[in-house]
Amino acid sequence: MMNHQPSATARELIDLVATRALKRGTFRLASGREASFYLDAKQVVLDAHGAMLVGRAILERLRGLGPLPHAVGGMSIGADPVTGAVVTMAGVEGVALKGFMVRKEAKGHGLQRYVEGPVEPGQRVVIVEDVVTTGGSSLLAIDRAIEFGLVVERLVAVVDRLAGAREALAARGIPLESLVTIRDLGIEPDAA
Repeated sequence: MMNHQPSATARELIDLVATRALKRGTFRLASGREASFYLDAKQVVLDAHGAMLVGRAILERLRGLGPLPHAVGGMSIGADPVTGAVVTMAGVEGVALKGFMVRKEAKGHGLQRYVEGPVEPGQRVVIVEDVVTTGGSSLLAIDRAIEFGLVVERLVAVVDRLAGAREALAARGIPLESLVTIRDLGIEPDAA
């Protein structure tokens, strides 16, 4: 949670999410809940400028939390562009950071793994998400990463809908950091 003034990158990202990702209406969420708004974060993370902002903002946040992890990654498909953005911006800045993907189902051939990418058991990682609501898919990604042998330090979400994910992750000892919350967009959680 942001307890400080957002950086220029984070402020620009909030504006981009508000103009490109926020949709009003009646929507059914992946969690099964109905909502009066939808956050289509892919409109931001799959845009060149948006991806750059996401990658830069996550790196800024991770730097402020201590030593950088060995890798970032999360549940495919939602986390894939976020992972790519962070790894790319790390490369631009000359920072050694790897990415990984967590499959919903193990690959039926080859190594038949849930976790794909240049990571090894024992490495410290951060799970990334585009949008978190209740935290269900995040917890599955965390479980699969831990089963693989990775040490999950925290989760960083582009957008937090403030609908229970923080509490669900805290119950597992995983802190949640978010770049944007619905409050940043002028929406109160009970109005969701």
